[in-house]
Amino acid sequence: MSKTDFNELLEAGCHFGHLKRKWNPNMAPYIFSEKKGIHIIDLNKTIVKLDQASAAMKNLARSGKKILFVATKKQAKEIVSEKAKEVNMPYVTERWSGGMLTNFATIRKAVKKMAAIDKMQTDGTWDTMSKRERLQLSRTRAKLEKNLGSISDLNRLPHAIFIVDIMKEHIAVAEANKLGINSFAIVDTNSDPEQVDFAIPANDDATKSIAKIMDVVCGAVKEGLEERSKEKEATKAAEAKQKAEEAAKAEAEKAEKAENAEKEEVAEKAADSQEENK
Repeated sequence: MSKTDFNELLEAGCHFGHLKRKWNPNMAPYIFSEKKGIHIIDLNKTIVKLDQASAAMKNLARSGKKILFVATKKQAKEIVSEKAKEVNMPYVTERWSGGMLTNFATIRKAVKKMAAIDKMQTDGTWDTMSKRERLQLSRTRAKLEKNLGSISDLNRLPHAIFIVDIMKEHIAVAEANKLGINSFAIVDTNSDPEQVDFAIPANDDATKSIAKIMDVVCGAVKEGLEERSKEKEATKAAEAKQKAEEAAKAEAEKAEKAENAEKEEVAEKAADSQEENK
């Protein structure tokens, strides 16, 4: 069952595309009509694509895979960071550093540098530095935190990337495609949906539209995470039950052996006694 409906998308303004003269012909299958020079997106097709993307993202989350959310445009930053935090996924809402995916080892070094500066502040090294050195390191730390703090827990490349506005984030799209990382995106009428694996045709400029799409996909991710958690709990319970059964079986075998040994001892004593009486 779909997580949203036509009226909700309509109310959020997801149907508004760009000016007709700015369209990308590859978006033709998703355009319903044109009104006052603006393309209107077919929301019935948006629902289908949104459901497909949500199902795929849910499966990734249930498998424990990480999805990197990317949205550096002003009207999307806050929405995307809040929603990504809610499902404990990494996100980039400040500048996309070229090579963030294709040169991931260097990015990890920068993240480790942040951790090294933090360590200096607690192990006493900080107190031995001059005021100027501390100021320089503080500024470096703040800059790294701003650009990389939201991906500091990303120890390996993400399994997927979710993008708001693939034209603005074209470098992220290119890097994901180069590495074969699954890509999901809100794609407006001015963009090429063939650049990503899961294109969700919708308005990628309006705050309400972005928020609506994020609600749906992050809701699916949350469901996947909850199912993963339940599966883990069920596995733990099954393992605990198996261990308890094995322990009970071992205890029963031990008791049976002790009982048999006791019987053998009694029988031996009885035999010895009969022998003595003879």
